Amino acid sequence: MAPLVRRWKVRTLEHGGRQYRLFDNGNAVLICGGIGAEAARRATESVIQEVRPVRVLSVGFAGALDATLKVADVFEPRTVINAADGARAETGRGQGTLVSYAAVADREQKQRLRTAYGAAAVDMEAAAVAHGAQARGVEFAALKAISDAADFAMPEMERFVSGDGQFRSAKFALYVAVRPWLWRSTIALARNSARASPALCAAIEAYLKRETSLSGLNPDPNTRERDLEQARPSEAWTGHAQNPLEKL
Repeated sequence: MAPLVRRWKVRTLEHGGRQYRLFDNGNAVLICGGIGAEAARRATESVIQEVRPVRVLSVGFAGALDATLKVADVFEPRTVINAADGARAETGRGQGTLVSYAAVADREQKQRLRTAYGAAAVDMEAAAVAHGAQARGVEFAALKAISDAADFAMPEMERFVSGDGQFRSAKFALYVAVRPWLWRSTIALARNSARASPALCAAIEAYLKRETSLSGLNPDPNTRERDLEQARPSEAWTGHAQNPLEKL
């Protein structure tokens, strides 16, 4: 996410005993939510309470369930399903289905999710963001960049996600260093994430240009008013994209 928000204004937001970095470009804000449903839920609550947006979007990485989706493809789902309880959220835009699963899905789990839900991709956060937005009467959408293909063998990663949704990169690197059989998949995932990140940033920029054009706002961040500091800002983004070897 760093290239996207390099010129955005940043401040610290405190909510529920946690601190978040909040980036603001004048028409949208982005909050770094972390990995997993609980981290996404808390970030969604905090950003809605702070800036009262018209719409909240879950942005980040996802794994492909549809074999036609390749690394760095960007997927805008029309439907998001929570695999935990079957709850569905409609975005009113995009196409296809994204399913949110509570753990990092391996190849076998991806196949089961594809069969059960007919979904094109899987993530861990979008359903939680959707629930938080809908509970507060806020519109919801999602943009996901594919970081692993449907047949990709994911290395074990869940134990390295902290309680607040942060990835413990150093501990993961030490774990992998003494397990040579994980080197290939870990390096491949890092490379895939490095490809997916700029694709996601470009998709977000295109989305913002499209939405600011439709709303009649000035797309130039140097001259437009700080709409998100005022009533009913247009967009709030909860970001969940992380490279296992380098934080984005």
